[in-house]
Amino acid sequence: MSGSSARAAADATAATAAGWRRAGIAGAAIGVLAAGAAAGVAVERLTVGRGMRKKARLALDATGPYGSLRGTPGRAVADDGTELYYEIDEVETEASAGDEGGAGTSGSRRRRLFGRKAPAPVTVVLSHGYCLGQDSWHFQRAALRGLVRTVYWDQRSHGRSGRGRAQADGVPVGIDQLGRDLKAVIDAAAPEGRLVLVGHSMGGMTMMALADQYPALIRDRVAAVALIGTSGGKLGEVTFGLPVAGVNAVRRVLPGVLNALGSQTELVEKGRRATADLFAGLIKRYSFGSRDVDPAVSRFAERMIESTPIDVVAEFYPAFTEHDKSGALPAFRDVPVLILAGDKDLVTPSSHSEAISDVLPDAELVIVPDAGHLVMLEHPETVTDRLADLLVRSGTVPAANVGGHGSTAQQPGS
Repeated sequence: MSGSSARAAADATAATAAGWRRAGIAGAAIGVLAAGAAAGVAVERLTVGRGMRKKARLALDATGPYGSLRGTPGRAVADDGTELYYEIDEVETEASAGDEGGAGTSGSRRRRLFGRKAPAPVTVVLSHGYCLGQDSWHFQRAALRGLVRTVYWDQRSHGRSGRGRAQADGVPVGIDQLGRDLKAVIDAAAPEGRLVLVGHSMGGMTMMALADQYPALIRDRVAAVALIGTSGGKLGEVTFGLPVAGVNAVRRVLPGVLNALGSQTELVEKGRRATADLFAGLIKRYSFGSRDVDPAVSRFAERMIESTPIDVVAEFYPAFTEHDKSGALPAFRDVPVLILAGDKDLVTPSSHSEAISDVLPDAELVIVPDAGHLVMLEHPETVTDRLADLLVRSGTVPAANVGGHGSTAQQPGS
């Protein structure tokens, strides 16, 4: 690059940064995006000292039980060679209990009874959202354990899955790629038997992409579907609770800013750590709708989101504005469907769930009061109860004997 070109690029970067500062979101942009939102929120100043707040975060990290549940690990390989990490929570069956003292829990041994191969069990496959991971299903995982066979997986470049190989080579990630990733996980972790597909936010979009590309799989194997806090398209119209003019201005410069920041990951990650208080406030604003959320749950969400590298945040973002899978939704018409959203979701507003319901009029539509985007963490009992009911309606389990896991929002007087 010539000296004049370098100066021009530097001037352009400086001008962009200045524009962000004038908008009042220079320091907050990455934190907001990592929470799955746009930018421009004012955060109240805390009255406790910074050192005390840091100690509180460390204490919550050390004592919080959330995200601690683990299953049998496995890896699937996507069509571009990306390794996708998943875990299986098996269900102890009569066959496995009587097989070699109950030691066998997989393969044909687990499904053999009196010399005959039993049908493959129904498998619930749960797909998480943007900047999260499989641990975002912590409460539902705790409740469903032992009730039904479940698969939890980390989307590419998230959690324990590998960095997207195609993206490392400069290929933009798209929702269609995520649908193919889900197919690879199903082929590896649940190659036989009926399926129940559950997805939150980007995970729901991933399921739509699966249906769009593999309609025969949906027709032949899917027993039920749950779409939680997600959208069939038109995410470019979401205002994130901000003035329309401000959101439009942000969208014009956002791709360029993200690309620039994604090329300076070390510097940006230091900035995220330095603005931890602001980051936590933004997560609370865009993830939860309740006035008071358990600080340990809020910190758990913060840890998941902040673990997503800025270059991953940058490369996934354009996929959402391009996402339009409303045409794939009719593939779910012949099975029981749960559509659930928080009434205060600023990221994928409940109106998007209502639009999905218009295409799937026989689906159960649940709008959860006083709930934001991470409704499965904020009001886990509601989400778990509705999922349990879906499993019963689809014949996946005989009865909804699911343990209680109450709301993480603090109740008045608590």
